[in-house]
Amino acid sequence: MSSSSPSGHLLASVSSALAVLLLLLACVELGDAAAAVGVYRLIQYDLAGAPLGSRAAALNHHAAALPLPAAADLSRSALVAPLLDLPLAFLRDYLADKKYLGGLLILLPKKLNHEPNNEDKGQVKASLAELEQLLLHQQVPYPVYFAFQDDHFDNLLADIRKIASSGQPASATTGGYKLVVSTPEPRKVASPTISNIQGWLPGLKGEGETEQLPTIAIVSNYDTFGAAPALSVGSDSNGSGAVALLEIARLFSRLYSNPKTRGKYNLLFGLTSGGPYNYNGTNKWLRSFDQRVRESIDYAICLNSVGSWDNELWMHVSKPPENPYIKQIFEDFSDVSKEMGVSVGIKHKKINVSNPRVAWEHEQFSRFRVTALTLSELSSPPDFLESTGGLYDTRESADAESVIRTVRLVSESLARHIYGLKGKNIDVFAENSSLAINPHYIQSWLDLLSRTPRVAPFLQKNDPFIAALKKELSEHTADVHVQSDVLDGMFTFYDATKATLNVYQVASVTFDLLFLLVIGSYLIILFSFLVITTRGLDDLINIFRRPPSRKVKGA
Repeated sequence: MSSSSPSGHLLASVSSALAVLLLLLACVELGDAAAAVGVYRLIQYDLAGAPLGSRAAALNHHAAALPLPAAADLSRSALVAPLLDLPLAFLRDYLADKKYLGGLLILLPKKLNHEPNNEDKGQVKASLAELEQLLLHQQVPYPVYFAFQDDHFDNLLADIRKIASSGQPASATTGGYKLVVSTPEPRKVASPTISNIQGWLPGLKGEGETEQLPTIAIVSNYDTFGAAPALSVGSDSNGSGAVALLEIARLFSRLYSNPKTRGKYNLLFGLTSGGPYNYNGTNKWLRSFDQRVRESIDYAICLNSVGSWDNELWMHVSKPPENPYIKQIFEDFSDVSKEMGVSVGIKHKKINVSNPRVAWEHEQFSRFRVTALTLSELSSPPDFLESTGGLYDTRESADAESVIRTVRLVSESLARHIYGLKGKNIDVFAENSSLAINPHYIQSWLDLLSRTPRVAPFLQKNDPFIAALKKELSEHTADVHVQSDVLDGMFTFYDATKATLNVYQVASVTFDLLFLLVIGSYLIILFSFLVITTRGLDDLINIFRRPPSRKVKGA
């Protein structure tokens, strides 16, 4: 019986350690090829029961890039495409023909959150607007995500195209990159809420007056809607309108804080929700009013998309321009606009009572027989779910100077009407006075809204942003309260608006087989060497020798 030597044990230990080290190095090498990045999912919602948007969230496919190899099977691939390189005709054909993609990752320009150069700005805006309208009004059966293009994605695209140039698309047999998003099945948002915030500046009654004072309402919706809810900040639509309202409230609170300069009009300020959904919140807000409050409203001014105009603003009305109220308001605006060196046009659009859809917020007031108008840089009403704060509507889309001009126009026009200053060319809110417009205030609020996605179904009634709006309005007005209600059931929304994308560099099956062969050969040689050095060559041969049969043993 042979005994093992100390040198044999030492050699066995060293060899085993080397084998384990080799395996660990291989695992580390493969593990280093993973990266994680935050991505934003295409919205998923139902409209009157029709499923729209992305209907899937989980992703686990090899990455592919344009241009595609001939006869590429995209049903097993996740297409990675920069926005400006993605042919919308290609995407439109895939949706129309119900072809299946494993997934789609759209890379937004890294300058989207910064000022793009003038050459790219128009192209990016047009491409994003067209892409959003395509994806919002289609049922997309595969997961669609957005991410911001950076150096990591540039390198990823270069590698994917290099692999594709070999004529073999990435797959389990050829290797490449794999995109993985592990997320549970999206669930319906239960009872999505809309929250309206209102505040009053009560007017001053004269001695002996018992009748209710007339009211002027300044209104703006603050919520947004877009292809990616987690990116829908709507700086211009309608962050600009909400910021203008807050500054107008701040200015008049100073006038109304002194009984000597308090006007004989109540001022009602309303920040409404549900704007993209047929101004659902405005309708519910008006329904909550006492009949006497509604009847006391002389007129309402709704502010919508006022952050990117230069010289021309539009006053949209439902009543004919010859209507005495409309004529008076338009003349007040026109007088001030001429002094400012800008123009205000008027657009009349009748309400179709048989059509539940309203194009502008003031039309909800008109349905309650309240005179109202909408001030906007848009000369015509947008289509349904259009211009509601989509992907391109970032901070650079809203110019603080445009909001300042809007505030000056509305505030001076209101002051001249309230205090009977028509034709007197008096600047109530003159620069460098205690009543001057505060550009820093406007800039700060524009910055905040441009960092805050505000898609109503994903804002809880106790959301910090709604609390911040209420607190700010409370600083300048009285009797501030939040009215929360359930969004009408025409819309159903689903959660999972953000996720983490894991990018793995995977080896081909050929590599795996070769690696397995090398490891197996090494272990066989190591085993043979150890047996020979510790027990002898004969014992090694006996291991592989066929044992004698029972008949031979019996003989």
